[in-house]
Amino acid sequence: MVVYDKCPLCGSGNIHFELSAQDHTVSGEVFEIWECGECTARFTQHAPDAANIGHYYQSENYISHSNTSEGLVNKLYHQVRKVTLTQKRKLVQKVTGLTTGSLLDIGAGTGLFAEAMRGAGWKVTALEPDARARQKATEMNIAVQDSQTFFQLPAASFDAITMWHVLEHVHAVHEYLEQAKKLLKQSGLLIIAVPNYISKDAKVYGSYWAAYDVPRHLYHFSPGAMRTLLKRHGFALHSMHAQWFDSFYVSMLSEQYKTGSTRLLKSGWNGLMSNANAMTSANKCSSVIYVFKTGG
Repeated sequence: MVVYDKCPLCGSGNIHFELSAQDHTVSGEVFEIWECGECTARFTQHAPDAANIGHYYQSENYISHSNTSEGLVNKLYHQVRKVTLTQKRKLVQKVTGLTTGSLLDIGAGTGLFAEAMRGAGWKVTALEPDARARQKATEMNIAVQDSQTFFQLPAASFDAITMWHVLEHVHAVHEYLEQAKKLLKQSGLLIIAVPNYISKDAKVYGSYWAAYDVPRHLYHFSPGAMRTLLKRHGFALHSMHAQWFDSFYVSMLSEQYKTGSTRLLKSGWNGLMSNANAMTSANKCSSVIYVFKTGG
């Protein structure tokens, strides 16, 4: 169990309890979420440490590891994923200015994004800590390695490093960011997607907001918290991009957690309103893709 007496991201002692959220995926347990008054990051208090958190990922409902298509929400997720894989590939190519290059995908799950990039001609190294997810990748003939190799990779090897909804799971967050900086080429980019707790759908659903996903999500980011954290590790913000589909997916799960039903009309409306609120700025989107360059 991890107990913080200061912010795990910026080190400030100005922290306070904000809300409690339930693990709706595996255990049913309730965890406290605290907030830092300095960097505005939130974090899960009393979360399992790295050696004991594996149990909380052992569910067929954890879609990034199992590829399950059970239930309406997961069926819709699979349909949308075909589109988002293409969007991610195009984003990587756009921000790097490269048609092909070398890419490291951290937290690759079952390897579908890595495979999409390989199909576009990129040289890809895909890392995933969960053995079940790696086995699923193997069954689909997708090469995904154990994340333990992360700290053995050669320096200045990659044009881009991607972490799609991964950073919020990483216990050794500072060590990971330092290693990522070492692994990037001089002109390389670090691309990180995380949920945004200041989004409208987060405010609508409060403690039922599915993207809190305790205790698997150790940290809960605002745009300000992300910039503060990455600046601490020598990164500067290059650009920000909205993940428009996430507001709908998260709203459907949140509605299910809150009422026991996905209530498509209501959750769809809440997702739509969240996106409408974010039209003027990616800062307000349910999930945000941050692109960082070194030299911050």
